[in-house]
Formats: sequence, structure tokens, C-alpha cells
Amino acid sequence: MAQHFVMLGPPGAGKGTQAKILSEKMGIPHISSGDLFRENLREKTDLGKLAEGYINRGELVPDDVTIRMVQERISRSDCQAGVLLDGFPRTVYQAEALDEILRDQKNTQVDAVPCIIVADDVLVERLSGRRSCQNGHVFHVKFNPPKVDGICDVDGTELYQREDDTVETVSRRIRVYLDQTQPLIDYYRQKGVLVEIDGAQAIDAVSEALFAAIAKM
Repeated sequence: MAQHFVMLGPPGAGKGTQAKILSEKMGIPHISSGDLFRENLREKTDLGKLAEGYINRGELVPDDVTIRMVQERISRSDCQAGVLLDGFPRTVYQAEALDEILRDQKNTQVDAVPCIIVADDVLVERLSGRRSCQNGHVFHVKFNPPKVDGICDVDGTELYQREDDTVETVSRRIRVYLDQTQPLIDYYRQKGVLVEIDGAQAIDAVSEALFAAIAKM
């Protein structure tokens, strides 16, 4: 039976890591909204060209364009066994559209919505401690420090803190996520498919808790 999941979690919660693990475990494609946009822009699809027009004008891409991208992607043959969505839906409107797509295309619904929960102070520590080099290698001052302070182990270049990893920026990103996502969390909780997972544990422990919770659905 096909299984369809929506992954939720704030920046720094490890959502992407767990999405990859769950995707491989369940044998279904992991579809992130960012990757989907980049694919359509790169392939210059009709939807990609439409989205590019809004982006070039500095405007937000309308919901209906994003929804149509997801609808087309879910219709492909590799999604027959199900799909794991990451970054979509972002709003209750998009969630309702997804329900309609799954109902019309596959006569099914979202089976579970894993939501990784991590305290704000832990998220800030995880994200603000990241250090990167100019070639994209990433370290962490606490969890994965370089052998020489401030120097990349791989290429010897100087490490720096990206602007979006400062404490102030990270704190703002977390607040924005929580404000925007709470209605979506409430929506899926009311539908009885929300699965809250403690993301402060080790990666393997989070995965085990995630699989155990899904198995009970």
C-alpha cells in the first residue's frame, strides 16, 4: 500500500537528515520544495518559466504554481509507492490542496506527518555554531570542530560564520517558522496524523522513535 508523509520541523531540527533516512527506509522519493523549484527552473518547464517570471520581479511565487509543481511531481511513476514531502505544504491552504491532489490522483491521503520538536535554545546552539569555508565545507564549534581553530581541515582556508547563522538571524528564523507553521501543525493534529518526535536525541534515536511512531499509525 502506498504511503504518503509530510515532514515538519524548524531550522536546525535535523528534518532533512531524518527525511533522507525515512525515504530510504520506506523506499519512496524524498521531494523537497527547494529541489522541485530548482528542477523546474533548470529544465525550463512551463511551470519553471512561470515561477521564474515572479522571481525575477522580486515577487512571491503564487500558491497555485507551487501546487501544480507538486501535483505534476506526485503523478510520476516513481511515486506510485508513496512520497515524502519536505517543505510543502507550508500553509493550511496548501495542505488542503495536497489532500485534494492525493484524493483525486490516488484515492488516498496523507498517512502521517512527523514533526520534529527541539527546544529553541538547542536550535540556536546548533545553527549559530556552524562555521563554513569558502569551498562549502561545514564544521561546528562544539559538535564538529576543526583540528585547528578557524581553519578548514579539508583545504586549509579560513572558516567564517555565515550571516544567516548568527544568533540574531537564527532566532528570527525560528520565530518565523513557528508562527507560520503552527496553523499547519494544528491542522494535521486535528486530522489525527501528526507524529511529534523529540529531536534533541542522537540521530539514530530520533530515527528509531520516528519509525516506531509511524508503525503505530
